[in-house]
Amino acid sequence: MQGMMDKLSPEQATAMKSQIDMIGPFLPLLLIIQSLIAGITINAIAALGEEYLWRGLMLKELKKYGWIKASLFIGAVWGLWHAPLIIQGHNYPEHPQLGVLMMIVWCILLTPSLIYFTVRTKSVLTAAVMHGTINASYGFAILYVVGGNDLIVGLTGLAGFIVLVIINIVLFLINKRSKIGIDEMMKQY
Repeated sequence: MQGMMDKLSPEQATAMKSQIDMIGPFLPLLLIIQSLIAGITINAIAALGEEYLWRGLMLKELKKYGWIKASLFIGAVWGLWHAPLIIQGHNYPEHPQLGVLMMIVWCILLTPSLIYFTVRTKSVLTAAVMHGTINASYGFAILYVVGGNDLIVGLTGLAGFIVLVIINIVLFLINKRSKIGIDEMMKQY
């Protein structure tokens, strides 16, 4: 929480601390509920354009290459697409240039799960809801992590990379045990 308070004016920090003290131990639960509601509503609508392009049109063109190769290519292009925002300080305000590389890696790591669930549900809306929920929950780390920097903490830092690698390994193992694998399903997507 202190990391976030350092970025606010003294008046803003006092007001926020007062509001947080009123909510007490329910704050994490309220933030999760808020993120889920935003993720399936307004944030999903905002993410739908991106997801229609990446997990819709581009995936249809690249599905012949399979899940992994399509994920690598789409993730890299998607990461590069974020470069103008990253250079302006979004996601990695302390390291905007290195942040571009970090965002490319993060997008490559996130793309397999977005493709997996999009193809399994046969709907790009699934990716839009996932993307919207991720965007809505992005700020959790700044409330609870003190120290570190934007390359290490949070969803788009090293901590998030580790989580995404674990998710990808789990999805890969689930896919290996599935009667119909994701590559087979992609042919019909």
